[in-house]
Amino acid sequence: MADHNMGDQAPDSLTDEQADALLDADEAEETIEEQGEEGDVAMDSGDEEADEEVDMDGNMEEIQLQNDSVAHFDKHKDSILCIAQHPLRPEIVATGGQDDMAYIWNATPADGPVLPASYESNPQPQERQGQEVLAKLEGQDETVNAICFTLPAGDFVATATLAGTLSVYSTPAPNAPSRLVGSAKEVEEINWLVPCPHKEYPNTIAFGATDGSVWVYTINPSDPSSPLTIVQTFFLHQAPCTAGAWTPDGKLLATVAEDSSLYVWDVFGDAASVGLADPNGGQAVVGLTAADERFKVDGGLYSVAVSPGGGIVAVGGAGGNIRIVGLPRLSAIPNNSATGAKGGAGARSKAGGSKQAGGPKASTSTPASAGQAGQILAAVTAQTDGVETLDFSQPPLTLLAAGSVDGSIALFDAAHNFAVRRHIPDAHEEEAVIQVSFVKTPLGTANPSNYILTSCGNDGVVRRWDTRGGTAAANKGLAGEWKGHRGGGDGGGIMGFVQGGGGARIVTAGDDGVGLVFAAAAGP
Repeated sequence: MADHNMGDQAPDSLTDEQADALLDADEAEETIEEQGEEGDVAMDSGDEEADEEVDMDGNMEEIQLQNDSVAHFDKHKDSILCIAQHPLRPEIVATGGQDDMAYIWNATPADGPVLPASYESNPQPQERQGQEVLAKLEGQDETVNAICFTLPAGDFVATATLAGTLSVYSTPAPNAPSRLVGSAKEVEEINWLVPCPHKEYPNTIAFGATDGSVWVYTINPSDPSSPLTIVQTFFLHQAPCTAGAWTPDGKLLATVAEDSSLYVWDVFGDAASVGLADPNGGQAVVGLTAADERFKVDGGLYSVAVSPGGGIVAVGGAGGNIRIVGLPRLSAIPNNSATGAKGGAGARSKAGGSKQAGGPKASTSTPASAGQAGQILAAVTAQTDGVETLDFSQPPLTLLAAGSVDGSIALFDAAHNFAVRRHIPDAHEEEAVIQVSFVKTPLGTANPSNYILTSCGNDGVVRRWDTRGGTAAANKGLAGEWKGHRGGGDGGGIMGFVQGGGGARIVTAGDDGVGLVFAAAAGP
């Protein structure tokens, strides 16, 4: 395990009082309190069956195969690369894959007993019927490597392909089958796709491309001549844009790239309307690149996450490097514009990120709450290979989880200068960790399971971790694990999962071409 370092690369050391200020008092406490006597316990495994395989010397060897799932989806003919979940109806999921197809399907397990698993050429039990297809999203021109439902109501499903095509479909409803709303192709390849949570701009999405560009679209099916409208485009990244994340209010969009750059975009002019302007005349309220040696990550950045309060952004990259950067808190800044109006959709920003036409005039005063915006608050390294996934816990916990290609998971405490709270070196049997995600509920609602962290990896296993307690937690806090995918690294891992609705079910996207549903009751 690489030693973590905080002060060596951060511009200033932080006192406990300053670190506590990174998150609002109402979203974080200084310490993590125990919640209940015991966390989740490992679930009983499903039926195991013996199979035989020929090793490299021609000898027969017996392997044990296990399937803990309660339902499965097997319509894909190749690897499933992405998965999304309806924001209001968690039983509805969408998947896209390497077979140039995407589906919307119902993940609710059928009533009745679950029959024993049976592995043959397909790792799904032949005795159990696959889940219902709600819609087949046809017309994909290449591998579907990103998919999402729009916010706030999941009215549409957007897919993105390796050929650079963005397609939007209506979400099926009773007596209203899914239909293609519109498509757009502006880039050669799309890397990621995320929905915008801004209350005033519903059904808006953003994506990043291999040419480094970032695009924001809004969906308007009532305009048949232009159902997909470009809101903004940005071109400051000089290498493939690898990840993006909105602030919880949807007012800012943070993106990272392989050139070790981070930009935070004022997409709708909310920052400009309260006096926060890009000093370079564009729309990046925060911009950090490899030119700043304190921020530079050799090998690039590949993951990004924003804290629940929107005050900090974490970016992860090669060599286990993580940088923590301050963001302006727009919700805490009074609106000094005359009308409070937002910039009009449809304006396209240029290479420098020019402001939207029709946007409000910026205030002449600089708000005090913008003080830490763009500052490097911490630089930490607890893992030895690329940080592919990051996620913040919900309040009152103040944890940041990081999953690495080295197979480990690290937990950092945001309330204590991002000190390493726990390191799990063998979280996924030395196979890459592909996703980490805390169990979450809509902001403002009770979440008794906010200490539960779910992870998946190239070993084909889903695991849950009890993040309470310190580094000496028994078994590193393992609370349960579920198997069913082939595993073994190449071609058998889990490419992602969803766990909306309080975490009671985990639905996976398998590199083996199968989606599995696991019953995984969360909570104390």
